[in-house]
Amino acid sequence: MAATSKFSTVPTCLLLFFIVIFNLLISAKSSPLSQPIIKTQEQDKDPFIGFNIGTDVTTLLPPPHLINFLQTQNINHVRLYDSDPNLLKALSKTNIRVVISVPNNQFLAIGSSNTTAASWIDRNVVAYYPETLITAISVGDEVLTTVPSSAPLLLPAIESLYNALVASNLHDQVKVSTPHAASIMLETFPPSQAYFNQTWRSVMEPLLNFLSKTGSPLMMNLYPYYVYMENKGVVPLDNCLFKPLTPSKEMVDPNTLLHYTNVLDAMVDAAYVSMKNLNVTDVVVLVTETGWPSRGDSKEPYATLDNADSYNSNLIRHVFEGTGTPLHPEMTSSVYIYELFDEDKRAPPVSEASWGLFYGNSTPVYLLHVSGSGAFLANDTTNETYCVAVDGVDVKTLQAALDWACGPGRADCSEIQPGESCYQPNNVKGHTSFAFNSYYQKEGRGSGSCDFKGVAMITTTDPSHGSCIFPGSKKVGNRTQTVVNSTQVPGGEASTRSLSRGFCVSIMILVTYILLPLW
Repeated sequence: MAATSKFSTVPTCLLLFFIVIFNLLISAKSSPLSQPIIKTQEQDKDPFIGFNIGTDVTTLLPPPHLINFLQTQNINHVRLYDSDPNLLKALSKTNIRVVISVPNNQFLAIGSSNTTAASWIDRNVVAYYPETLITAISVGDEVLTTVPSSAPLLLPAIESLYNALVASNLHDQVKVSTPHAASIMLETFPPSQAYFNQTWRSVMEPLLNFLSKTGSPLMMNLYPYYVYMENKGVVPLDNCLFKPLTPSKEMVDPNTLLHYTNVLDAMVDAAYVSMKNLNVTDVVVLVTETGWPSRGDSKEPYATLDNADSYNSNLIRHVFEGTGTPLHPEMTSSVYIYELFDEDKRAPPVSEASWGLFYGNSTPVYLLHVSGSGAFLANDTTNETYCVAVDGVDVKTLQAALDWACGPGRADCSEIQPGESCYQPNNVKGHTSFAFNSYYQKEGRGSGSCDFKGVAMITTTDPSHGSCIFPGSKKVGNRTQTVVNSTQVPGGEASTRSLSRGFCVSIMILVTYILLPLW
């Protein structure tokens, strides 16, 4: 009861505490130093992590639910492969910045007609901006390497769209560029020897001059995964995954003597050197795609959950650290991870459908380790995760899994017995979810502890309900809550309450001292 009586004074303390803060802040409102600084365009000057959203997904969330999911995950930058009006409408007034795209089968018409370009801008940008924060347009996708016959119309399409933005006075807010495959560069390691394929010089030179003139980025799709697959035995896997290396294993550029601890930085610097060889030094590299697949066929043994977790977790930390590259430590490229959702409709190989961090229904494919990166991405092992039964599994299969979890698995199933807090709802799926989660938490949420032959899944949604509190939850059950909210204090606890009040007064004085200069 000592703890109960001690904490029963906290609400009063907090009330007084917030009254002091509120009064001070209201009084300070007239001070210019207290006014919030609202930043819009400046936010993108800091390096960020965004996500590509593909839609070849069987069970993709409806647009309103998708936007809610993005906000829950603190994802503020996304790239679409088209300009879906439903998504653009749902993104309205969300503060989520979005890159829209002109698919390869559409930019030819835009490049052939200024009127078509103007119509496209009116329909896909002007109709939504500024309620929907469209920041850039990516024109085509890897055009030079996938549809080289269309290359002559690529720059005309970009320029036509830009001119239409100028006419709408949006050219400073919305940038225009085109994503390239890494293969447009040759001799990428060492980075100091890289250059653009001379076949495309007639396209790249005027394109880079346009990007320089308009302050637009060079969009690059860079995949260390493919570098490793093509150079096994030469490039260390740890170097591709951003893992710490001993100095002897770091890649060294013999011409600059710069040390590269990861492949992505080397690829980014190769792009900067390639641009410099064409006399362009003021265009920033934006990584529009990078990632690692979580599954692969027999020919892709390195497409694993652990490697995907390592790559994306370390990538996120690397970008947020803002340490730049060895050649340009003052500039950190922003990155769009490929991709947010597994696109299960994609054709083989298996890896093509397995680049997502989440399944289409928003459950995580694997759990990132991005602690230290603020509240970014809720599917982090530092946050709450649970193991529950998958929907649609027959009762017989679930019962067998339940029997194993409560038997050989030694999960604590006492709370799903008759009369206990998690007995209701009295059905196999509810009881199985509790047992699965009990086992998962007992095993330290370790890899493979939430499988049960494919009938279990990991979720970040707390399955607790009413007085039934699942293991691992931070919620407080009804029984415990009754005790915590009790106002009964034995007489012997008066000194504890006085001590707590004294502590509150000290805190209030300290806060007043800190905020007084603003008053």
